[in-house]
Amino acid sequence: MSELTDAVVVVTGGGSGIGRATALLCARRGAAVAVLDLHAEHAESVAGEITEQGSRALAIGCDVADDASVGAAIDRAAGELGRITGLVTSAGIFHGPDMQPVERIGIDDFMRVIAVNLGGTFSAVRHALPHLSAGGGAVVTIASTAAIRGHGFGAGYTASKGGVDAFTRLIAVQCGPAGVRANCVCPGGVDTPMTAGVFASDDSKARAARTIPLGRYGEPDDIAQVAAWLLSDGARYLTGQTFAVEGGSTIA
Repeated sequence: MSELTDAVVVVTGGGSGIGRATALLCARRGAAVAVLDLHAEHAESVAGEITEQGSRALAIGCDVADDASVGAAIDRAAGELGRITGLVTSAGIFHGPDMQPVERIGIDDFMRVIAVNLGGTFSAVRHALPHLSAGGGAVVTIASTAAIRGHGFGAGYTASKGGVDAFTRLIAVQCGPAGVRANCVCPGGVDTPMTAGVFASDDSKARAARTIPLGRYGEPDDIAQVAAWLLSDGARYLTGQTFAVEGGSTIA
């Protein structure tokens, strides 16, 4: 297990799902964690769990589609917890009108998804970089297997996640000389509040047993384990890489 003792980690979308699991795991491994979420009450709940375990945490309501909101949140996190050494960008959305054939999707619906999933990642990285560059650190972006293969629907979602993957490589090249590493995690199907039980039904479990080499869909902690490791010194010579964490679904 790679520890995060003395790390200060910011997790966007930290109030639920993959973000929540990542925030809790980073705290268990020694990090102080700033939990950012659109729903402040969810962030407060996760931060409360962390402090009950004896670690430092800060809950901040933050809309990642609002650059000023992100900047204020990052500055507050650094001011109250110390220099930021790690960032995990797990905030993201599915948007119902986006999940249909391309010709039926309105530009406003398409851009809404881009603004949250890609724009929110950009804003978080942009504002965190001065802190990370001051002494080295790591960025872990959360994309999707939609970034590396066509899923059939969700033009905005697929485009945004592909953008997150490519943007991560740019950060790795541009910021490596400052001691900042950047890697992208691409989950497959994961049972989270955002997926609303789609991957938890009996039919879905049976389908996973047939089609996924490891025989199941993911849980948030499956993704958190990889994200936390990528933040740690155990991954100190890894940057610019894309990790498909999907039980083998993209090779089946």
